Amino acid sequence: MNNFSKIDPVIADILNRALDDKELSVKDAVELFECSDSELNSLIIVADKLRKRNVDDLVTFVVNRNVNFTNVCIKHCGFCAFSRDFREEEGYFLPVEEIVKRTKEAWKLGATEVCIQAGLPPKMNGYMYIDICKAIKRELPKIHIHGFSPEEILYGAVRSETNVEDYLKMLKEAGVGSLPGTAAEILDQDMRDKISPGRITVQDWIHVIKTAHRLGISSTSTIMYGHIEKPIHRANHLVLLREIQKETHGFTEFVPLSFIYTEAPMFKHKLFDDITAGPTKNEVIKMHAIARLMLNNYINNIQVSWVKEGIEFSQFLLSAGVNDFGGTLINESISTAAGAQNGQLLKPRQIRDIIRRAGKIPAQRTSTYKIMKVYGDEESDEPLDKVNDVTIFGSYRQLTKLDKYRFKSLTRN
Repeated sequence: MNNFSKIDPVIADILNRALDDKELSVKDAVELFECSDSELNSLIIVADKLRKRNVDDLVTFVVNRNVNFTNVCIKHCGFCAFSRDFREEEGYFLPVEEIVKRTKEAWKLGATEVCIQAGLPPKMNGYMYIDICKAIKRELPKIHIHGFSPEEILYGAVRSETNVEDYLKMLKEAGVGSLPGTAAEILDQDMRDKISPGRITVQDWIHVIKTAHRLGISSTSTIMYGHIEKPIHRANHLVLLREIQKETHGFTEFVPLSFIYTEAPMFKHKLFDDITAGPTKNEVIKMHAIARLMLNNYINNIQVSWVKEGIEFSQFLLSAGVNDFGGTLINESISTAAGAQNGQLLKPRQIRDIIRRAGKIPAQRTSTYKIMKVYGDEESDEPLDKVNDVTIFGSYRQLTKLDKYRFKSLTRN
C-alpha cells in the first residue's frame, strides 16, 4: 500500500487500486477528473509508475508526413477551422499525383508512414481513397499508409454504394495499413449532436472501428476535449474505448487532443454559454495521466500531441503517463488551421533531444509500435535532420492561397 495519507481517502483508494492493476470504473475516472490540484501530484506519480511498469523508459516516435489533401468538406463541425465550403475561395484539392509526390519526398527523407486525412468533398468519387492508396503503393510499396478516419470510411462506402466491411476490404487490398481513430471527438451522441450535428454517429464510429480491427486493420484512438463536455463524458469515453479494446485488441495507442479554440467557429461565435477556451494545463495533465490509469494493460501507448501542447509541456507530460511523442508530421494542417502555434514539423533529432531532456530513452518505431532503433547517447543525423529550409514543404496557408490547387477549378475540368 502506498502512502497517500495526505489526500482525500477516496482518491487514495482509487490510486492504490490502479497500482494493484485493478480495473477502474467510470465513477473512479470522474473522481480523478475532479480531484484537487493538491491531489494532482499523486495522480501524476501513479501514472508515471504504471507507464514505467508497462513500457519502461522508452519514449517512441515515428518519422511521418501528413497529407491533408483537401480542406473542402460537406460537414460543418463547430470545432473545425480547417474545412472550407466548396464555394469558398480558400478551398483546395491536391490531385493524386501531388499526393504521391509529397509521399515520395517524405520517403526519401526517412519517413516510414504517410498519414492521409482530409475533408469530405461534395460528390466525391467513392473509389478515390482506394485510388490514392494504389497510386502510393505503386511507387512506394513499403511505406505504411495510415489513412482515413471512420468518418471518411463511412463517406467512401456511401459514395461507392457499398457497405463498410467491403469498403475496408478494398482499402486494405489497396494498401491501407491502419486507420486514424479520429472523428471520435466525444463519443456521446447528445454531445456530438451539439458540437458537430450530422457528423458520424457514435454507433457508426464503433462499427467502422470494430470492423477494421476484425479485418486486421489496426487504428489509433482519440478524444477531443476541453470545450463543453464534462468529466462524465470524458470518463464514459475512456471506458468505451477500453471495452472496444477488450474485444478487438486493435487500438495501437490513445491520443488526447486538446480543443484548439482560437479559430473554432463554435468558440468564435459563442454558440454555447458554457464553452471553454480549451482545457487548462491541469486538465491536460489529468487527461493524459487518467488515460494511463483507465487504459492500463489494455492500451499501453499514450501519445502526446506536441503540435497542440507545445514542446515544453509535451516534454513534461512524458513524466505524467505518456510514452509516445507522435510523429515528425512535416505538414500538419488541421491544428494549425485552428490556431495552434507550435509549428508543423519537428525533426527526428529535435524529438530525440526532447525525450532525452525528460530523462527518457528515445526510440524510433513503426506505425504499429515495432521498435526500429533505440538511441543511446550516440547521435547521428537522419535525412530529415539535414533539411535546413523547411519552407520547401509548404504550409496550409500557402495551399489555401494557391490557384493551382483551387477546388472549383479542378471540378470544372
